[in-house]
Amino acid sequence: QVQLVESGGGLVQPGGSLRLSCAASGRIFSIYTMGWYRQAPGKQRELVARITNTGHTNYLDSVKGRFTISKNDAKTTSTVYLQMNSLNPEDSAVYVCNYNADRGLLDAWGQGTQVTVSS
Repeated sequence: QVQLVESGGGLVQPGGSLRLSCAASGRIFSIYTMGWYRQAPGKQRELVARITNTGHTNYLDSVKGRFTISKNDAKTTSTVYLQMNSLNPEDSAVYVCNYNADRGLLDAWGQGTQVTVSS
């Protein structure tokens, strides 16, 4: 079993920045993909960004150039960071961390953290 601990999020003005982090511990694998999804009210969940253990990244088109995903691997934890710059109201959503490993057999989700961009 994998435990995911998320932090970051909150209220920020348009044009501002936030950083989200998600630490995975427990039954973690050396080969994995971690990512952030978001869901706004009335909308479907969408992938914002993800990163593999090798550092390969994917981004939602609307966040390219504004958001950066990175990771840090320690002996017992893998942590993913999402640096979000130039935030706009359309970025407001609940952001949820995902950990996927063991060829998809392990798929864990965090509880989510609220990001609100408003003046």
